[in-house]
Amino acid sequence: MSFKTVSHVIFDMDGTILETESIYQRILNEIAQQYGKEYTPDVQLKILGTPEQDTAKIFIRELNIPLSINEFLEKYHKRMEEELKNPQYMPGAVRLIKHLANHKIPIAIATSASKFSYDIKTKHHQDIFQLFHHVVCGSSDAEVKHGKPAPDIFLVCASRFPDNPDPSQVLVLEDAPNGIRGASSAGMQSIIIPEKEIDNGIKNIATLVLKSLEDIRPELFGLPPFES
Repeated sequence: MSFKTVSHVIFDMDGTILETESIYQRILNEIAQQYGKEYTPDVQLKILGTPEQDTAKIFIRELNIPLSINEFLEKYHKRMEEELKNPQYMPGAVRLIKHLANHKIPIAIATSASKFSYDIKTKHHQDIFQLFHHVVCGSSDAEVKHGKPAPDIFLVCASRFPDNPDPSQVLVLEDAPNGIRGASSAGMQSIIIPEKEIDNGIKNIATLVLKSLEDIRPELFGLPPFES
């Protein structure tokens, strides 16, 4: 088994590099409970991987929460500051990032998070995050007109590599169906490492489905294999 050779890799952050999705779910569930609502799995799936403005809109609309977008984001950001100061890495993430960096493979991050959120989560992990050529924060970046599942963030991210690779040369690593849809629309290959069971529609869109980044074999995409 092998796939088209790639030259660049774009990582999602939440749920792909950092173990933050469960924290986000807890924060959103707490906000829902404050208004006597239930943060259901179907709403979670709609929100997963979306930029903060879209998260707010979907959450308020689907659960009929009596908050404005700004009021919601104020609550959301306050809880983020309390809960997301030092998240753990996802299994296999550090090994892969270091491996690609050591082999001079250009890597970047395309996250739906805001710059505010990104800075909180990465403050104590700069040894790893400094290995990325650049980061695109979809909730804060003026060039990203539409959030995942639109392709904008991935196309913007690819364009900021010095050699501006063709989308077909880029591999995207994601945990969210919305991210996989965006990568596919951008014309990029993708690997999904889902936290929960995903439907066959997403499995068919993703180039490859893995249980963990510990299972990745870079050579399947023409990248240098792990030494051991």
